Amino acid sequence: MARISGVDIPREKRVEIALTYIYGVGLTRSQKILASTGVSPDTRVKDLSDADVQKLRAAAETFTLEGDLRRQEGMAMKRLQDIGCLRGRRHRMGLPVRGQRTRTNARTRRGARKTVAGKKK
Repeated sequence: MARISGVDIPREKRVEIALTYIYGVGLTRSQKILASTGVSPDTRVKDLSDADVQKLRAAAETFTLEGDLRRQEGMAMKRLQDIGCLRGRRHRMGLPVRGQRTRTNARTRRGARKTVAGKKK
């Protein structure tokens, strides 16, 4: 099993898809990495030579990936919360950040419904 950026990528998948298992690598970035290294996207991970894996590792290290990227995103959110801007407050309260409505919908950010008893007459 090839290990790139601290992630074991699946052996049976095509390299193009397997690279997307790394946090911070989507299909487009995966294709860019493969183009820069000259490795065929259709090759299976198990068929890669050690030299190919080394090339992929070196190309992947040029990007901010995995733990560093998670830390960078976390610090960006923390900065917003520390300065007390609207986006930071919305992050802190667990509400949608980008202006979406919350009267209905927004279940992903707000969690499951908390039923409130109706008003008795």
